[in-house]
Amino acid sequence: MTQHSASRRSLLTAALAVPVAAVGVPLVTAAPAGAVDPVDGCQTVVPWTAIVPIPDSGVTPGPGSPPQARVIRLAGTEFLQLRGLLTCTFTGESPIGTLPGTIRPPKLTRGTATRNNNQGINAIRVEANTAGLIKVHGPQPSNPVTWIQLDSFSAVMR
Repeated sequence: MTQHSASRRSLLTAALAVPVAAVGVPLVTAAPAGAVDPVDGCQTVVPWTAIVPIPDSGVTPGPGSPPQARVIRLAGTEFLQLRGLLTCTFTGESPIGTLPGTIRPPKLTRGTATRNNNQGINAIRVEANTAGLIKVHGPQPSNPVTWIQLDSFSAVMR
């Protein structure tokens, strides 16, 4: 007795033919489900803009690398990104600046950034609130933060 088995190719062809026949539109020209934005790739929503320093916060922008923020959209999701270097002497939760007026997260937005390696800890939590205030969390009197590199910060904003 001979059994007929379908090849993977014929099964795939049949599976693709059914939706095309049902819809009457070739799959190549059909829009993807949930497609809202016709632009492919990464879009800059708000370009790199300076983070507004807070007077007397103890933050000094790094030479040639001032703290900046931007918003990008990738696959319909907006990300808050930060870059720049700052020096400081933080021993507790501290503000580092305010986002430019063109950037206001709709919710508390959290991410991490690189910091001086002290006692094996080399990352710090960075938060931007709905008012645009950027704070760092994690420094301790026994484990002070002396510099923060914001280039690794990228967090979903909306």
